[in-house]
Amino acid sequence: MSFPLRSTPCDREAASSSVSAPPVAPSKMAATARVALDLVTTRAGFDALEADWNALFERAARGIHLFQTFNWNWHWANHFLDAPGGPELAVVTAYAGEKLVMVWPLVRERIGPLIQLRWMGDPVTQYGDILIDNVSDADALMRAAWAFVAERTGAGVIHLRKVRADANIAPLLATMGATVTSELKAPYLDLASAPSFAEYEKRYSSGARRNRKRQRRRLEERGAVTLARHVDGAAAEALAEEAFRFKHIWLQRRGIVSPALADPRTARFFADVTRADTHPACVHVLSLCCGERPVALEIGVRCKGRAAIHIITYDLEYEKSAGGALLMEDSIRQSFDDGCAAFDLLAPGDGYKLEWADDATIVRDWAAPLSMLGRAYATVYLGLIRTAAKRTLAALPLGA
Repeated sequence: MSFPLRSTPCDREAASSSVSAPPVAPSKMAATARVALDLVTTRAGFDALEADWNALFERAARGIHLFQTFNWNWHWANHFLDAPGGPELAVVTAYAGEKLVMVWPLVRERIGPLIQLRWMGDPVTQYGDILIDNVSDADALMRAAWAFVAERTGAGVIHLRKVRADANIAPLLATMGATVTSELKAPYLDLASAPSFAEYEKRYSSGARRNRKRQRRRLEERGAVTLARHVDGAAAEALAEEAFRFKHIWLQRRGIVSPALADPRTARFFADVTRADTHPACVHVLSLCCGERPVALEIGVRCKGRAAIHIITYDLEYEKSAGGALLMEDSIRQSFDDGCAAFDLLAPGDGYKLEWADDATIVRDWAAPLSMLGRAYATVYLGLIRTAAKRTLAALPLGA
């Protein structure tokens, strides 16, 4: 449904039972209760975590964990799990008594003779991390979990993409023999640094502000300009589908290949997560319309005071009217008015994002070999061949 532009809470549904787990006591944990590690490998086991996962998220998650909600991963599982030859669940949990104190959302996949572990949620998840409670020694618990997955999954390599420098797992990766296979910037706006949007936008040049006002007037000459946010329902689903249509046309015109956007499951995921008949994941579609026609669309995510733009695109027929830039301005203003402290443009740090941003966070891909075969894969394929191929693919004409 559509509603006036205002901040809305992200409701969560609850109902599940905890998963029993064999006790594993990390040697350096100074905890009063024994910690039991378990590996959840079935959809039923994942679904049973819902209430405990949601409670842990409320206690321990930060705004940067907007892709580690149970509901986001529930929608991902509906579209990316159980495909022939596809990923299998390998979610690591830690319980202290009856209380879930850690979730490490992983999947297990086979690449020829090699088993690889990667984030649950890939490729739609933009930041990966461990959710961990305020336990007395979180580092020791994560180290125990690392040894646990190495022993229980048979994996030869752990390949974790899009790990923020301030993620819970980042210090662990740096000390466990993991190597960086890619490094990007995730630009962001520090909305908390100003008391109002009017004050905040003064950091942009007067020329840029005048130019956007002129572009808005030109767009208004073509029809009434309106802004609306949709958080669920058929309208949100239809606009999400339209956003993908705009994006595919834009990519095709520029001869750019995006494997994630080319995968039809990605479009179906976003259609469902925006419609949100159940398990809402704080996803919205923001539409800038001229008359009755959408000229620019945003699919965004909100979480604990953080607003993130996952996809922003526009109708190429309105390219000269700068619909995308006008929607960006409106989205920043609305996030400010809603009380968001940060406005996240996500990786990569493209030039147009850096023009809007105050700063950027480093986001890295990490590979940690657990076997000789895994070491060869991490060093040769992930470290050299795949990195070079990604650079080539980004500039490759679609018809080549």
